[in-house]
Amino acid sequence: MTYYPCVCSSSSMSFLPKFFENLSGAGKSIGVLTSGGDAQGMNAAVRAVVRMGIYVGAKVYFVHEGYQGMVDGGDNIEEASWESVSSMLQVGGTVIGSARCKEFRSHEGRRKAAHHLVQRDITNLCVIGGDGSLTGANLFREEWSGLLEELVQQGLIDEEAAQNNSELHIVGMVGSIDNDFCGTDMTIGTDSALHRIIEVVDAIMTTAQSHQRTFVLEVMGRHCGYLALVSALACGADWVLIPEMPPEDGWEEQMCQKLSENRADKKRLNIIIVAEGAIDSHNKPITTDHIKELVVSCLGFDTRVTILGHVQRGGTPSAFDRILASRMGVEAVLALLEASASTPACVVSLCGNQAVRLPLMECVQMTQDVQKAMDEKNFEEAVRLRGSSFNVAVLNVGAPAAGMNAAVRSAVRVGITEGHKMFAVNDGFEGFYKGQVLGLRHMIVVISLWYHCHMINRLFAFECLLQLYEARTSHEDFCIPMCVLPATISNNVPGTDLSIGADTSLNAIVETCDRIKQSASGTKRRVFIIETMGGYCGYLASVGGLAAGADAVYIYEEPFDIRDLQSNVEHLTEKMKTGIQRGLVLRNENSNENFTTDFIYQLYSEEGKGVFDCRKNVLGHMQQGGAPSPFDRNFGTKIAAKAIQWISRKLKEWGLFSFHRIPKEQWWLKLRPLMKILAKYKTSYDVSDSGQLEHVTRVRPKKVD
Repeated sequence: MTYYPCVCSSSSMSFLPKFFENLSGAGKSIGVLTSGGDAQGMNAAVRAVVRMGIYVGAKVYFVHEGYQGMVDGGDNIEEASWESVSSMLQVGGTVIGSARCKEFRSHEGRRKAAHHLVQRDITNLCVIGGDGSLTGANLFREEWSGLLEELVQQGLIDEEAAQNNSELHIVGMVGSIDNDFCGTDMTIGTDSALHRIIEVVDAIMTTAQSHQRTFVLEVMGRHCGYLALVSALACGADWVLIPEMPPEDGWEEQMCQKLSENRADKKRLNIIIVAEGAIDSHNKPITTDHIKELVVSCLGFDTRVTILGHVQRGGTPSAFDRILASRMGVEAVLALLEASASTPACVVSLCGNQAVRLPLMECVQMTQDVQKAMDEKNFEEAVRLRGSSFNVAVLNVGAPAAGMNAAVRSAVRVGITEGHKMFAVNDGFEGFYKGQVLGLRHMIVVISLWYHCHMINRLFAFECLLQLYEARTSHEDFCIPMCVLPATISNNVPGTDLSIGADTSLNAIVETCDRIKQSASGTKRRVFIIETMGGYCGYLASVGGLAAGADAVYIYEEPFDIRDLQSNVEHLTEKMKTGIQRGLVLRNENSNENFTTDFIYQLYSEEGKGVFDCRKNVLGHMQQGGAPSPFDRNFGTKIAAKAIQWISRKLKEWGLFSFHRIPKEQWWLKLRPLMKILAKYKTSYDVSDSGQLEHVTRVRPKKVD
């Protein structure tokens, strides 16, 4: 859900670097709990809160079993240590437990919870859950002073304890696979749930093709159709039904006609995706069984129903969710450290690539407005409130990147819809030179294409744009509009935060690191040296290191010498004295021409002799293979469609940028201190962009002529 934030006051903005060393957690206690439905990535958020809290000198407590544990007290509230959150990153669900608590909804239950927190001087709460859990936390904060007065009157605490714990600060993080919370682009767990859905759909498509079957899949989303909509986009479903956009009367005939046309066009399968909360324009539920009966009775197709259920909540969290949760957890601790008596309860949200703080109840109110609009059958308003995230020649050259096929498929189909004639060129520029041009029908998409209309009057290329642009002086045929789709696993294209293929590669790295770490579970004192791809860009190594819980990451952008290597060895030596007796080190393939992976492996082996042993692994081209992630499929589909539409509009003004192997500014470099902090290194962290409480504002619809 995307909402454009506006800063409350310009005086709060700082143009000088501000470092978190000025923020101390000494004497403060932080409680962290997970509440409501579980979501993959919650453990990464808990880990980040615990380690960041301990790093700044605060005490951090687990509150087991959510609000129920807070009400029951006792062993449910346990002090956390650095080692207690080890090996949590790759675990789905929440290891500290979650439970729905009726007692906390009562005033007496909240009084018990307040008593148990005061006993441990916990006046800072980090709540990870949905809108219901966060609303309960805000109510708890509003009643805090009155609850303490009642505890004093009952003799359960004295006046001094009430005085020392007079303020309760609340920071929320949204953990929900449905992505149904307004104010943030993505909630913790959504990307992982999409991974589970796409894995199932990919598997189903093979059996459906074999028997020419129609499959009706139900995905979660009682009040929000995000999972259904994005998974349908990512897998190329024939039809999708979501609660925010009920089909108009007569949709049954339209759907059957669409399925029939696809079969007539030699397509051997049909996929229909339904959100569990799907309704028609009369608010009548649309069930999977109803759709099956409809397809069988009208078309006679062999039709099966698959309900994914809680499979979507399970499994290991994706790289995206680990990084998102880690960033949010660190930001939540900073927000608690900076909170004052006048600071409202806030929620840490994702806006673009920035972690922002928004007033909790403003976001909750917007989320409730969506449901209100749906109840009133004002579905256009509901879709608008959800935000934007709810919503030619083509040539692939260079190294492959997962997600290219999704971009090509989207470009071809949008181009045909726009009325253009589409042609394919096999084997990139070599095929174009040799004239290996093929015509494309709507249902046939070739991996490498050249979009052509009237003797090549549009060009849509990747990475060779600059060469083609410079060739205009000698070749008039190249004096045409050009557009670039960034597709590289290295994520080193200027002008974009992300490239097609980077997310898939990142997940491959993280999955491999998880397996490597698991292989060491029965072996003590072992350090793994992992080499990643990326050319001269350290994105894969750095962000992969953050997601996998690496102890050190070596990249080209941050020069290092033998003293840095020695310092890392000493750090790992100290780590082996604790309960965490394994290490993970990532090295970008071109980070240093002298300090190669073999050199680092031999250095660590020699210097760590008698303390730990080493293993090395070069991941190689496995980072370029595999099925594209849901993010890359969705991203490739959307930007390809947008590019073709841009070309079709024949814009008079458009800019070009040249390709460099490393952009001048790379947003992910700001994440490297987080990786070091969570690995227990002393480092500086620029928090200039933090500390500003912003407001969410509704996006007003633009007037279109």
